[in-house]
Amino acid sequence: MKLLCLASFLAVATAFTPSNSFVGNRATQQVVDNRSHATRRGTIVMDGKANAIRDRIVTVKNTKKITLAMKLVAAAKVRRAQDAVVATRPFSETLQSVFGGLIERLGADSLDLPLLNKREVKTATLVLVTGDRGLCGGYNNFMIKKAEARIEELQAQGIKVEVVTVGKKGTVFMNRYRKDLVVSSYECGQNPTSEEATAISNTLLNRFLSEKTDTVEFLYTRFVSLIASTPSSRTLLPCSATGIETQEDEIFQLTSKDGDFSVEKTVVPPAEPQDFPSEMIFEQDPAQIINAMLPLYLNGQVLRMIQEAIASELAARMQAMQSASDNAKELEKNLSQQYNRARQAAVTQEILEIVSGASALEE
Repeated sequence: MKLLCLASFLAVATAFTPSNSFVGNRATQQVVDNRSHATRRGTIVMDGKANAIRDRIVTVKNTKKITLAMKLVAAAKVRRAQDAVVATRPFSETLQSVFGGLIERLGADSLDLPLLNKREVKTATLVLVTGDRGLCGGYNNFMIKKAEARIEELQAQGIKVEVVTVGKKGTVFMNRYRKDLVVSSYECGQNPTSEEATAISNTLLNRFLSEKTDTVEFLYTRFVSLIASTPSSRTLLPCSATGIETQEDEIFQLTSKDGDFSVEKTVVPPAEPQDFPSEMIFEQDPAQIINAMLPLYLNGQVLRMIQEAIASELAARMQAMQSASDNAKELEKNLSQQYNRARQAAVTQEILEIVSGASALEE
């Protein structure tokens, strides 16, 4: 009796226990249902590589927005810097005209002024103008390399060199590698004022008049165009008795034409010497007038060169940000293609799994 009941129980259990093939089909059906539900929701299950590409696309898009914003900010600041140069031009031209007229009236040979006297160069002062920030292409590197080349050239001639730095980048470099040459450092930012230029000019004048230095050279970047700037050198002291800036000057104006940035160049003739008749009587000695005018003129020249260097820096930054935006756009395009390939591969894999599951069900 017990054997019969045990046999009956085993038979019933066997009848209600699913076979291996049924279990497999049931699992396949569950997978198909899950895939169908995911497809209805519009989501694609992809591997970690595709998700990493998607995250990188978002990062590149955000970077492109930042670089475009920095480009527009730099463009606005370039125009302000150029407007500042143009605004100071009337004072500079009038001062140069009076200076030239007095030189013609008195004669260059009869003048004995400290700022005009040339002496044997034993010590030279280099004023290095760089930017306070990076992200402006090779602007700072070009100026530092030019300063290094000039220092080696002067030292090869047996001339003692001292450096005055204007801008954080040049100050950091010189304090790290040429600390023994640095005598003074200044920071002007991107909006230099006449007070800051006067402080630099007074330092240079004091060192020249006290004979601590015999010549002062200004190393700055001359603004050429939005995609080019020329590292330039100009002897600031001693001044030339025949006049300063006798060549024609140029003004570069940043404009927008047909929706794109462009540069218009205007050639400005030099200021004509003011006519002082021979019968004109001066209340003060003309030599004293010239001696009082020269520091003012040098202050103006220092301010103009710093403003031009800042305009060059901003133009270089604008170009660098434009290049960065273009590169980000190209990178975004390439990453989108890679992401689409990965997404298509994932979709194809899901379709194959669904077809395989359906075939298994039919069997």
